[in-house]
Amino acid sequence: MDYLIIKTLHILSATFMFGTGFGTAFYMFFTNRSKNVQAIAVVTRWVARADWWFTTPAVIFQPLSGMWMLHQAGWTVGWNWVGLTLLLYTVAGLCWLPVVWLQLRMRDMAQAAAADNNALPTRYWQFERWWTVLGFPAFGGLLVVYWLMVAKPF
Repeated sequence: MDYLIIKTLHILSATFMFGTGFGTAFYMFFTNRSKNVQAIAVVTRWVARADWWFTTPAVIFQPLSGMWMLHQAGWTVGWNWVGLTLLLYTVAGLCWLPVVWLQLRMRDMAQAAAADNNALPTRYWQFERWWTVLGFPAFGGLLVVYWLMVAKPF
C-alpha cells in the first residue's frame, strides 16, 4: 500500500474519531442540560450510533495505520513521541470504553422514559456525571496525541 494513501486515511480517521467524539459529546452534554426527555432520547440514540459508525472504526484503524507508517518510516516504539502517543491513546481508550457503555445505558433509559412520558431516573444522572468526567481525560489525551503526531518533538 502506498504510504501517502495510508497517511491520508490515518489523518482522516483521526479527524473522524476526534470530530465525532467532540461533536456528539457537545450535543449530548448540552441536550442533557435542557432536561428535555424527548430531546435527550433522540440525541442519545444518535450519539450511540455515531460512536459505532464513525468513532469505533477510526479507533481501530488509528493504531493499525500508525504502526504501519512507523514501520515504513523506520521509527521505533520507545520512550519518544511514539511511546507517549501510544500511552495517551491507551488512556483515552480506557476512558472511552466505559463512556460507550454508559452512553448505551443512558440511551436505553432515555428511550424508556420518553416512551412512558416519565422523567429520567436518578441513575441516568449518575451515569451522566461519570460520562462527563471520563470525557475530559479522553479528549485532553487526544489533543496531546494530535500535537505529538504533528510535532514529533522527541
